[in-house]
Amino acid sequence: MIPQANLTFIAPIKAGRVDDLRNLLLSMNRVRGVADPENTLIPFSQLDEVHFARLVILDDPTASDVRAFHLPLPNYPIYLALFCDFDGELDIFLTKLVNCSSAGLTQIFEHCEGFSQNVDLRAWIKQHHHEPATSYVNWVGRTMLQVREEAALRLAIRTWLDAEDLRTKLPLRQLHGELRAYIASEQRAGRLRLTPAPETPLRWEIRNIAHLIGVPLLLLLLLPLLIVYAPFFIFQLRWSERRDPEIAPRPDPAYANQLAILEDHDVTNQFSAFGSVKPGLFRRWTLVYILWLINYTTRHIFNRGRLARVTTIHFAHWVFLDNKKRLFFASNYDGSLDSYMDDFINKVAFGLNVVFSNGIGYPTTNWLVLDGAKDEQKFKYFIRRHELPTEVWYNGHPGLTALDLQRNSLIRQGLENSAMSDSQLQEWVQLL
Repeated sequence: MIPQANLTFIAPIKAGRVDDLRNLLLSMNRVRGVADPENTLIPFSQLDEVHFARLVILDDPTASDVRAFHLPLPNYPIYLALFCDFDGELDIFLTKLVNCSSAGLTQIFEHCEGFSQNVDLRAWIKQHHHEPATSYVNWVGRTMLQVREEAALRLAIRTWLDAEDLRTKLPLRQLHGELRAYIASEQRAGRLRLTPAPETPLRWEIRNIAHLIGVPLLLLLLLPLLIVYAPFFIFQLRWSERRDPEIAPRPDPAYANQLAILEDHDVTNQFSAFGSVKPGLFRRWTLVYILWLINYTTRHIFNRGRLARVTTIHFAHWVFLDNKKRLFFASNYDGSLDSYMDDFINKVAFGLNVVFSNGIGYPTTNWLVLDGAKDEQKFKYFIRRHELPTEVWYNGHPGLTALDLQRNSLIRQGLENSAMSDSQLQEWVQLL
């Protein structure tokens, strides 16, 4: 299989150039909130390994919340972020990205500090790549080539079935056999392709196995220290939870409407949020440790269609900025924002709490995992206040949810399996 990787480019924007850059980015869109795949700055249609991409200006509207902790307003830069989720290795992708859009990237990056026309564009992008603290991929190894071929396969099957009503009434085994013969003839004619999965890169496998074993071993070595520190941690946690202020007023209606304009153009949506970590080393390193553990689970456990019990997320990333004093979160999910938040509140509220309760203003938690997001209205206000408008968002497979992708893969697997039992055939036919 070919594993997925990400480009997480973040660079400060020159003073006085934010509005110019925003207008330039908006010119890349087909409609507000949806990129034109053929835009002249970054023609995403030529980057056929890209699942999702976004360009967003990181200008935190909640930065002044630090005053609730009696701290002065920090002088943080405003950043440009370019995120891409793609198949394969970063170095190979960067070469292709620069080759097809060097002029457009130069036009965009000239608004950023430290960029000049004679810079090595590929090296400059890589220099500003930030490795996420945690990343989530819905299905590791499912490439864009596979997504497109399996979507075409299902369409071909539906076309064949709809051509004659009697076909749907065939005995299941006969239907399976005739479909196999039809798809084979389409492949021979060159109208349909089902490319076999390639070998997994050995270097990636070695790194993955080392990570799989290394993290538990490190935790085992640290266990005596963690046990000794546990009472101190509990004391610090409870002291913080009883004193940290909540900041979750109703979002400004005009700002909420600005965000809503960018949503629901497709079955899949984007989400970008930015905020400050609560001051002090305790909250900062608690968050670092928690995201480190979550990254282990997303890498080795939740990599086959679900993040805990949530099945609607395609890709997600958590990225630290400004010496780990701020956190940027980006995700691509199916359904509306309300359904997305409800999904998390109802299924994994404790997971929201252990991460985002370390952010300034989050609804009060108890023992890190209790309450917090369970106060639904405050949580939704908190999230909406920290959400950023995403200037440019590209979806490589519009109209297809994560469940659609999984269904299409199961259809292909069943089609290629000539030895299914009757019960397996029955389940497979229902997918069609």
